[in-house]
Amino acid sequence: MATRSIFSSNPAMAQRRITALKQFVPSFSQSLLGLACVALVCLTYLSLRSLTPSNASTPFLRSISFSNASFPQEVDNTKTTISSSIYHYPEVFFRNYEAMERDFKVYIYPDGDPKTYYQTPRKLTGKYCSEGYFFQNIRESHFRTEDPEQADLFFVPVSPHKMRGMGTSYENMTIIVRDYVLGLIQKYPYWNRTLGADHIFVACQDVGVRAFEGLEMMVKNSIRVVCSPSYNIGYVPHKDVALPQILQPFALPAGGNDIENRTILGFWAGHRNSKIRVILARVWENDTELSISNNRINRATGPLVYQKRFYNTKFCICPGGSQVNSARIMDSIHYGCIPVILSDYYDLPFNDILDWSKFSLILKEKDVYQLKDILKSISHEEFVVLHKNLVEVQKHFEWHSPPIPYDTFHMTMYELWLRHHVIRY
Repeated sequence: MATRSIFSSNPAMAQRRITALKQFVPSFSQSLLGLACVALVCLTYLSLRSLTPSNASTPFLRSISFSNASFPQEVDNTKTTISSSIYHYPEVFFRNYEAMERDFKVYIYPDGDPKTYYQTPRKLTGKYCSEGYFFQNIRESHFRTEDPEQADLFFVPVSPHKMRGMGTSYENMTIIVRDYVLGLIQKYPYWNRTLGADHIFVACQDVGVRAFEGLEMMVKNSIRVVCSPSYNIGYVPHKDVALPQILQPFALPAGGNDIENRTILGFWAGHRNSKIRVILARVWENDTELSISNNRINRATGPLVYQKRFYNTKFCICPGGSQVNSARIMDSIHYGCIPVILSDYYDLPFNDILDWSKFSLILKEKDVYQLKDILKSISHEEFVVLHKNLVEVQKHFEWHSPPIPYDTFHMTMYELWLRHHVIRY
C-alpha cells in the first residue's frame, strides 16, 4: 500500500523509477551472460589441464620428416626415439584377432575337379606361391566350415595359377571362370543373398586377376584377394585385400640383429621393366655409395650372391615392376634389409593393421632423384629402431603348412574378417 501511495501521489517520480528499472534489467542480464561466458572458459581450461599430462612424466606423439620420409615419434624433454609398436592400434588388433580365431567361418564350394583348375594349389613354390598357400591353408584351418549356413564368407576355389600352369590362354581363362561361377549361382542360393558381396576369390598372378574380368558383377561386388593391389586399375581398398607376394622357400635364413654387417647404404638389382626402374638405374647405377644394377646379379659370380647382398645392405630399394607389387619387398623384410618402396598407387599388404612407416620407407616415385639424400638423412639411432621393428614384423610375412598364428595366412584371414562385418543380408 505504501508503494502504491507513493506512485499515485508522485507520478513523475514513479515514471523515473520505472525507466531506471527498464535500463537496469538488460544491463544486468548482459552482465550475467558475460559472467557465465567467463566461467565456461575457465571450466574448459581447467578440464583440458586435467586431461593433459605433464611433459616431464608422459611422452606425446608427433611426426618428423627426413627429407621426403617421415616416422611417428615419441618425444620427451630429454630425448627423441621412434615409437616401437608396429601396429596402428595394438590393443584393438589383438582383441579382434582373438574374436576372429573363435568365430570366423568360411565355406568352400565343393564343385570342380581338383585335378584341373579347382580346390587344390598348383604348387607351394615360386613367385606366385601365395595363391597356392592360401588354397592349401584354408582347407587345413579351423576357419573352414562344412555348413554353409554357418559361413561368414564363401570361397570360390578356382585357381588362375593352375590354369596358367596348364597353358590356358587368357581368353579361355575368362570363359572357364565365368562358366564355373554362373554354375555356382544357379546351383546354390548363397550368391543371390548379397549379389556376391560375401564371396571371395584369390589370384596372385597378374593375368589371373584378369581372368575374372568376364564377370563384372564379381569384380564389382566380391572380395578380391590379389597380389597386384593397384589403386589405378580398379582395386578397392575397403573391399579388396592385398595379398603379399612372397617368394618361398627363402634361399637363406632370416636376417636380423646384424646391423654391424650392413655397410652398403642402398641396393637394387633387377630388370628395367617399368619407368621407375629405368630412371633408378640411369640416375644411380654409377654411384659409389649405392649398389644399383639394371640386371640381376649373375649367378656365375657365386652362389646366392643376390640374396647375400640383402644381408650386407641397410636399405633395399623396391621399385614397382610390371605391376605395383614386387616380391623384393618381402625378400627385404625376410633378410632384415629396410625396404624402400618406390611404387605409387600401391595398397601395401595389411596396411590397415601394420604401420609400415615403423619398418620401411615409403616414397613417391618422383623422390627417386633425391634417393641418396633421403637415405643418408636417417640417423644411426633411427635405423636401429627401424631394423628392430622389421625383425618383429617378419612373422607376419611367412607362409606355413599347416598355418600358424599371426603368419601371412592368419593376417589375410583377419583382413577378410574385418570386411565381412560390412555385409548385410
